[in-house]
Amino acid sequence: MSDFFSVLIPFMLMHIICDFYLQPKLWVEAKKTNTYRSPELYLHSLLHGVVSLIPAVILAVDWRSAACLVVIVAVSHFIIDLWKVTTPRGEKFSYFVIDQTLHLSILAVIAFHITDNVTIEAVLKHENFPDAVMLLFGYLLILKPTSIVIASILKKYPISGSGGDDTTQVSGIVAGGELIGYLERLLILTFTLVGSYEAVGFVLAAKSIFRFGELNKTNDRSMTEYVLIGSLVSVVITTLVGALLSFGLEVKIK
Repeated sequence: MSDFFSVLIPFMLMHIICDFYLQPKLWVEAKKTNTYRSPELYLHSLLHGVVSLIPAVILAVDWRSAACLVVIVAVSHFIIDLWKVTTPRGEKFSYFVIDQTLHLSILAVIAFHITDNVTIEAVLKHENFPDAVMLLFGYLLILKPTSIVIASILKKYPISGSGGDDTTQVSGIVAGGELIGYLERLLILTFTLVGSYEAVGFVLAAKSIFRFGELNKTNDRSMTEYVLIGSLVSVVITTLVGALLSFGLEVKIK
């Protein structure tokens, strides 16, 4: 597996450089405006293909495979970027994540093909594969499924808004709360798994200062309770998931 990552990382490095450092903002706007008629789209895709030759040469890939690699990277990048710029509301963060995931998946397949001693069977039988699946399950569990659980619990504690500015404030708290909850749970689970419990306390303290500072300015007790309950449920679930994952990993090590 170390050979696979030693091949994948150089290709990912070239991708990041081309996609974020060698792509001017004018190119991005031109692709959105002109889509498949944009010369910038073709130039950007070709740049990705040509630059992918750098890690191919370093890794001593034969010229036939290198030529195929250039074509695959350039064409796949063109298709993915064209899909993104022609998709309504393609500027949303979710589409950005999908776009980058597709690009990196192509590079992963290329690295998998180049690495001779890596097979699907070898990946599945690798000693760290169960741990990786367990960690992935934990991180996925604390995101959307946990948000659904929290939302179900909070239905029993509705906010008593009175319209006008209060309604706007309530909707802002609910909309922003989900994203804040995602970030909070990701940090808490990560710090719990590495045993940095002081950092968990720092996250909770920072959120309390910034989140509840605004709530203290209102006279709506139900709104304060709503946010407090959601935060505590979020922390409890994430802490339990982190503790169970840590226990599972420790048992396997022993």
